[in-house]
Amino acid sequence: MNWVSSILLWLAGIGPWGPVLFVLLYVVSAVTLAPSFLLTVAAGAIFGVWKGSLLVFTGGVLGASAAYWVAIRLAGTRLLRRFDDEPKVAVVRASVAHEGVWVQFLLRLSPLVPYNLLNYALGLARVPFKDFVLALSGMIPAIVMYTYYGKVVGDVAKLAVGVAPPRGREYYMLLAVGLVSTVVATTLITREARRAIEQQRRR
Repeated sequence: MNWVSSILLWLAGIGPWGPVLFVLLYVVSAVTLAPSFLLTVAAGAIFGVWKGSLLVFTGGVLGASAAYWVAIRLAGTRLLRRFDDEPKVAVVRASVAHEGVWVQFLLRLSPLVPYNLLNYALGLARVPFKDFVLALSGMIPAIVMYTYYGKVVGDVAKLAVGVAPPRGREYYMLLAVGLVSTVVATTLITREARRAIEQQRRR
């Protein structure tokens, strides 16, 4: 992880171009499925809580959108097209699409659902892009908390070698909210999936 630390320290010292290149790095991490947690925490150490949060959210939205469109293109390939005819796949896609923004928002709140994987999963499910983007607001609580922790640690080199940020009351509150969101989202998807299955049986 030393090379990650070196890149982040370099970004912190190049002046006005630092934020721009940080956002681009975040987009690349989203598309390539590279872990983005370190980038989020490091943003607090480099740029401070509010500027760091804004940069992470900007990079997160752009990166998620890029991954979404990559997934849309992959969904049309011969390799994945055959899965479109699978009844279970169609049911899950219909259930997510039916609940729209709400389910996606809850999934974004959940700490159990990786940001990078969710971008591709929702793209492959062909959820409407407008709903996809609106639901990205669910990332905000976690972004602010992790950039705050990065500000507390204040040392990118330490973060890169695995020094965990402190986990205070805010962390456990967000974890609880995320777990509840996971349960609610799973319940809604399951309910809509059952409804879709019943509708298919009646045809």
